[in-house]
Amino acid sequence: MMIIIMSLSLPSTRFELTLKLKILFLLFFILWGGMMRGESLKEDFDKPGFYEVLASGKLSDIDKELDLLNTVSIPEKEAYEGTLLMRKSGLLKIPAEKLRFFKKGRIKLEGALLKDSGNCEYHFLRLTIQEHAPKVVKYSAELENDKQYILKYFKDLSPIVQQVIINYSKNSKILNPADF
Repeated sequence: MMIIIMSLSLPSTRFELTLKLKILFLLFFILWGGMMRGESLKEDFDKPGFYEVLASGKLSDIDKELDLLNTVSIPEKEAYEGTLLMRKSGLLKIPAEKLRFFKKGRIKLEGALLKDSGNCEYHFLRLTIQEHAPKVVKYSAELENDKQYILKYFKDLSPIVQQVIINYSKNSKILNPADF
């Protein structure tokens, strides 16, 4: 990029100047269009739809949501992918595949939590997986901590996520609707 800008700095003829200005405008519009595309993808992501897919337990819906997540640029992408991969692992038939998907998802979700440990929604996502994870994967160490974190910061969450948590708590053994 720097080479292009440097080469554009010393026009020797009027034709070269015109050509270089056209290239600059073209680069500007390409970069601007890419940024606008990223913004529209953020706006197009359906968070309630993500939670519906997570709750549905349908392998085909989870695969479609994972494909959708590959096309968007949102801050929650890594946590959402990790959660869906772990959810998907419970729907697979072959034990080796179950374990592979669970590990891959756990790495993504835990990575997102390391980057943003103050994100209450991530703690909720982890709690939902921990509550239903088989004992053999030993993924329940943070269950009580996540519960306490969710209870403490529930009011700071978006109304969409608050409603999802309330709905989830109706069938949870860890969270209770009366706590909210």
